[in-house]
Amino acid sequence: MRSVNIGICGLGTVGAGVFNVLGRNTNIINARANCEIAVTQVGARRDNPSCDTSGVAVVRDIFEVAKNPAVDVVVELIGGTTVALELVMTALRHDKHVVTANKALIAAHGAEIFAEAQSRNRIVAYEAAVAGGIPIIKALREGLSANRIHWLAGIINGTTNFILSEMDSKGRDFADVLVEAQEKGYAEADPTFDVEGIDAAHKLVIMASLAFGMPLSLDGVFTDGITKLEPQDVSYARELGYAIKHLGIARQTDEGVELRVHPTLVPESCLIAGVNDVSNAVMVNADAVGTTLFYGPGAGSEPTASSVIADIVDVARTLASNPDSWVPPLGCASSALQSQKIIDIQNIETSFYIRFSALDKPGVLSNITKIMGDAGISIEAIIQKEQPAGEEYVTIIILTNVTKEKFLDEAVEHIEQLETVRGNVNFIRVEHLDQ
Repeated sequence: MRSVNIGICGLGTVGAGVFNVLGRNTNIINARANCEIAVTQVGARRDNPSCDTSGVAVVRDIFEVAKNPAVDVVVELIGGTTVALELVMTALRHDKHVVTANKALIAAHGAEIFAEAQSRNRIVAYEAAVAGGIPIIKALREGLSANRIHWLAGIINGTTNFILSEMDSKGRDFADVLVEAQEKGYAEADPTFDVEGIDAAHKLVIMASLAFGMPLSLDGVFTDGITKLEPQDVSYARELGYAIKHLGIARQTDEGVELRVHPTLVPESCLIAGVNDVSNAVMVNADAVGTTLFYGPGAGSEPTASSVIADIVDVARTLASNPDSWVPPLGCASSALQSQKIIDIQNIETSFYIRFSALDKPGVLSNITKIMGDAGISIEAIIQKEQPAGEEYVTIIILTNVTKEKFLDEAVEHIEQLETVRGNVNFIRVEHLDQ
């Protein structure tokens, strides 16, 4: 059997998982790859006690791995976008193929990396960059290649899904659950990338590029996190038959492409509404196959390692059968990608959940509905919660029919100016994911 030599850069959580699974399942992996995959070198700043690297050359300078003539495939698992970019470009310039789990790197610098790979007839694979152990990249690039994809929507960050699941099932506050998520290792010490939706935005851009044949770009992606969500909204959503999920949504329309990440009410009957804890799920709607759901662990050492090794096997198969074959990372050559207009969030049409406090007196509600009617917003339902003892204000919840966000913003501005309304008007977008 032909031998393909692997160099692993980074021996953290994912790197250790890759090293250990490769060692544990050597025979199975080699049989499926139709060649012998061998870890020739590891580059890591420090050892990982969960890995026995005694039989492998370990170096502290990761660039030694990228330049090593004996290494065929460099596996980048160090994270970040500065040193990682330099490492990947160095590997390509030394005629290595590259496997990475780095979504930020691909989203921000994918065009540059893929152009270099194409010029050198080298493969760049990145299945683990999106949704951990779920093979969504392969599904979009290969499994659904016959389809015109209409939209995709996904829970693509395990940290936010864990937090929302706890708020939903136990009525807990965001800040309280975040501390637990950090203690369990689900959230970083600085959780900004997760809870503000930045991590999900990176993943959404990658999936949208594959789905719609457009260049990688973070420009125009609307991003909103979960830090402002309150337990009462999660509870009220359940009363109305919805779950709140933090979704990344990409939709192809006649006007352009929607790219948005934000908290979303989805009907309890929707499959994605039942995805809880740190799990991920991606729904894809396409013309030939209809709607499909890809579900599984979105992070973790060995689930992510599963996707990394799947890429290693794909590269190894190619090298064993046709070493000079270049695989377009985005499903087609970069020259075939077409720029598309990204629709501003103000012009996106969806339904809305609205909550605010108003005086419980005649005429107040009619004034509010008139404002919404004047803005061209059709109301699906209005719910007035029971007035607390001794309280003049009551909570009012409105579900709208589909409208443009700019019309809702106009109505909200006028409602907040009413003397009979206290505080801000809170709203959350609603998606039925059925068309």
